[in-house]
Amino acid sequence: MAESYGSFHTGDDSNILLFVDAVNLACGFHAGDPLTLQSTIKAAVISGKQIGAHPSYPDLVGFGRRYMDISNEELFAGVLYQVCALKAMTESLGGKLHHVKPHGALYNLAARDSKIASIIVEVIKLIDKNLLLFAPFNSQMSNIAEMHGIKVMAEAFADRRYNQDGTLAPRNIAGAIIDTPEIVARHVQLLVNGKAETIEGDLIEIVSDTICLHGDHPNVVKSLKLIRNIKTD
Repeated sequence: MAESYGSFHTGDDSNILLFVDAVNLACGFHAGDPLTLQSTIKAAVISGKQIGAHPSYPDLVGFGRRYMDISNEELFAGVLYQVCALKAMTESLGGKLHHVKPHGALYNLAARDSKIASIIVEVIKLIDKNLLLFAPFNSQMSNIAEMHGIKVMAEAFADRRYNQDGTLAPRNIAGAIIDTPEIVARHVQLLVNGKAETIEGDLIEIVSDTICLHGDHPNVVKSLKLIRNIKTD
């Protein structure tokens, strides 16, 4: 959420807030201008939602979904800057930062690259070791975090299909993104019962403590309404 930027508007944040327990807020590097962040944080605090920082590569043009060849030092400083900014804004507006969840290309790379994952974990340790990390189960990011005493919430995606190895199918593959509310709800029903659908249509086992739904889909609110009615078997 909070992914509008200046005159560019995305996401129905006010209505999304009605149906979620936690929000991942852009930190300005892939989206999110200061006024958008301030208003979204205020609304999340008032509605009692858990607030997370959603740091990314410095990639406004590509919405943080492009891999960038930057030094480890630059990445560390960039993630530190973003999480600290979101944490300070949240606290100044009466809230408390609950978790960190990297965004887009940074998230996907940290899931499989131990060096990138270690940078994110070191930032969290430096800022507040009590912050949770949202990350894929048994990924480099989750395993390294647990080694360093950072609590992990295993995350699965309501609106994405998976590869056979449990990684997310790339966005440029047909069918990787699920944007039909009824199909999203069907996939969430699988997720809460420990399964996920692959791009080939197979089912694989998956572990999740939290389920993510992207806020920039046009049908996200309808999807959330359907998801809220799902019961575990």
